[in-house]
Amino acid sequence: MSEDRSSSQGGKSWLEKLFTAFSSDSDEPNSRDELLVFLREAAAKLRLDPDALTIIEGAFQISDQQTREVMIPRSQVTAIGIDQPPEDYLPVIFETGHSRYPVIGENLDEVLGILLVKDLLPLLQVNDGKRDRIALREVIRPAMFIPESKRLNSLLKEFRDTHNHMAVVVDEYGGTAGIVTIEDILEQIVGDIEDEHDTDEEDDIRDMGDGSFAIRALTPIDDFNERFDTAFSDDEFDTVGGLVMQRFGYLPRRGEQAHLGEWRFTVLGADNRRIRLLQVEQVAEGASDDGHDG
Repeated sequence: MSEDRSSSQGGKSWLEKLFTAFSSDSDEPNSRDELLVFLREAAAKLRLDPDALTIIEGAFQISDQQTREVMIPRSQVTAIGIDQPPEDYLPVIFETGHSRYPVIGENLDEVLGILLVKDLLPLLQVNDGKRDRIALREVIRPAMFIPESKRLNSLLKEFRDTHNHMAVVVDEYGGTAGIVTIEDILEQIVGDIEDEHDTDEEDDIRDMGDGSFAIRALTPIDDFNERFDTAFSDDEFDTVGGLVMQRFGYLPRRGEQAHLGEWRFTVLGADNRRIRLLQVEQVAEGASDDGHDG
């Protein structure tokens, strides 16, 4: 660990070294931007752990970010109907592997609560596996509702204070815009957090069943070409994410689209460093100007 290494070199941690450099510097930073510049210069000079600096920068950035920038949009939310029988929603839980699901009435604009999968396990045991005795209304927990404009640093504090891990994001009309989890915020600070349910190498390209595909940005261009009989060049980039990033010319946010030939790429997931997940679908020739949409 870098902190152990720093401790053995003079007995100071990387954070103590930063404070020492700050206190000895006569030209003190007067703004957050100046402070970040100072931290980067000090980190390079003191050979501090780059991961630690990245976390510090990420913590600064979430104060400028709004929930709408990191939320899972409505179209990508997996929800469970309050009146669905277990034989309908249990396969969805097994397939998606999430730990929490919004439970809805007639549609996503009527979120009745949040289902924690762990709350189902005791019921299955008590009822001897008889699924028809499970009533979702008895196990769902109250949902937390927040506006799209809520700042991430404020939301993170609210998550900590209320011990919630998921919130329903509502738009200006009171409709459901999407959901956001505490993991979505932490990924803005520390980078991508992968668990055992995240897409693995065998699922680089997943058929969504509606003519579109979900594709990991790290999918090799060769694999994409082989799957879709395309001929994208891998001379400059190895991955689909790199190819799409070149088309944008900047790091895009969730929901932005770019066209490459007959293919439309929509960003489904991105942090402050890279694209993570894309949706791709084939569109009619001439449907785009071969550029990107803001």
